Amino acid sequence: MFSSVLIANRGEIALRIARSCRELGVRVIMIHSTADRDSPALRLADERVQIGPATARRSYLYPPAILEAALSTGAQAVHPGYGFLSEDADFAEMCESKGLAFIGPSPSVIASLGDKTQARNLAAAAGLPVLPGSPRPLQSGQEAKEVAGTIGYPVIIKAVAGGGGRGMAVVREPRDFPRAFAETRANAQAVFGDARVFVEKYVEHARHIEVQVLGDLHGGILSLGERDCTVQRRRQKLIEESPAPGLPAELVGRIREAAVALARRVGYVSAGTFEFLVDDAGGFFFIEANCRVQVEHPVTEMVTGVDVVREQLLIAAGRPLSLRQEDAVLRGVAIECRVNTEDPRRGFLPTPGVVEHFVPPGGPFTRVDTHGADGVTIGAEYDSLLAKVIVWAPDRDQAIARMERALSEFQVTGRGICTTIGFLQDVLADPRFRDARHTTSLADLMVAMRS
Repeated sequence: MFSSVLIANRGEIALRIARSCRELGVRVIMIHSTADRDSPALRLADERVQIGPATARRSYLYPPAILEAALSTGAQAVHPGYGFLSEDADFAEMCESKGLAFIGPSPSVIASLGDKTQARNLAAAAGLPVLPGSPRPLQSGQEAKEVAGTIGYPVIIKAVAGGGGRGMAVVREPRDFPRAFAETRANAQAVFGDARVFVEKYVEHARHIEVQVLGDLHGGILSLGERDCTVQRRRQKLIEESPAPGLPAELVGRIREAAVALARRVGYVSAGTFEFLVDDAGGFFFIEANCRVQVEHPVTEMVTGVDVVREQLLIAAGRPLSLRQEDAVLRGVAIECRVNTEDPRRGFLPTPGVVEHFVPPGGPFTRVDTHGADGVTIGAEYDSLLAKVIVWAPDRDQAIARMERALSEFQVTGRGICTTIGFLQDVLADPRFRDARHTTSLADLMVAMRS
């Protein structure tokens, strides 16, 4: 095992990674920007390194400063968490060139699966069903419109380098296509530094199912089951649960097997997630892979008892997987709600400010992953995720009741601060969610009805 790991991230995921490191006896090195110098996450660091100003591109997204921090502190490995540089193949390669273990897949796997058109082609070659779409990036608006016409509307335009639900636009009518194509390309260039886009059939009334996989350096691959992340707003996940409710066991089994098959084909190492859409006819389709630990990994941890981050650390250190496929049994039901500092009454506008009163929920089988505390400043520079509330119960009805109780206990107040707690409570109370009849359009429909 490594003697020291540098965590190239911030907030709740930095705190989460640090806890697994400490349990393994690994020295924790945390980087931080000037805006995060007083972050509660830093309390678990054995050593702290300030790497730059608040602007992410000059701190958490600036490889030279991160690599210098790792080398100067004697770190043996770098854990990127999620977001920032976690799926940057160039950064992974830089780490390896400096003799640092990158806790994640190889640079070549990140590059191939991070390119959505390459990932689609790899999935198809592995026998996975994919949606009708362009097998390569489309540069010309006219060519893209012709592809859309062949596929049939509605279609979705996606950034090749997109991720986290960003860089997408749904088009329902041919007359709207040219504008959407131009805007998506421009947004992709601005956000990802890559203007390439492709077109894919858009599935109405879909369920979004993802499979957590682990792979080691010895060829071992297994699935830790599936998560349902159907509750989304503008393709940003809000609520996740495991196992996926209301789907036939045979269908879920095939989705799990498909994820493992693709992971095996590409030689996947570390934790990763393979994502699928399920249509109203019961068909499923691969849509993308995430080459990192997911925000919602605690859901899987709660139903399997497997510490996903611990497995990442052990795998990167050369250890084989600590469990077999038959050991990965899902017990009970876990649900996660993401609490963001956003105002649902104003289009979920981020609300930076100072937290004055922070009381997270507790109680049986209730977990809160957060960097929140009294006096914490929520800046406008970073993601608005404040906390993740995760509950476990023997069945789904009890899990929903437990989550409702937990959210009712959660207190967050402060100057300028709003949260999504109320909206999450409304989703949990909606009959479509409670009966597992919800689709990816549920949250957006609820927002539209309020307008």
